Amino acid sequence: MKKLSETYKELGIAFTFPIEIKDSNGNKTYYENIGNWWCKWQYDAKGNETYYEDSNDYWWKREYDSDGNETHFEDSDGRKNGTPQSQSFAGKVIEVDGKKYKLTEL
Repeated sequence: MKKLSETYKELGIAFTFPIEIKDSNGNKTYYENIGNWWCKWQYDAKGNETYYEDSNDYWWKREYDSDGNETHFEDSDGRKNGTPQSQSFAGKVIEVDGKKYKLTEL
């Protein structure tokens, strides 16, 4: 990923280190220091951290249930915990003999 400081330099935008950007909810979304190190975050609509990445090629991602409890975690070191929502059938509705059922994960 191209560092934000490089983009600022190309555009002729003055800046000082550290560069820190926050979203409208006050969540830090980007940080870069003078030592060429940067990191970035992403959040869901409830403000839960869902993704992190840094200039050392380390990343992690998390998923949460509707109560804000972490349901899945994985990172670039190969650690995994929980089931990704994309692999879960929780909340899906199925129909059997004309009756509808909503699935829950145990």
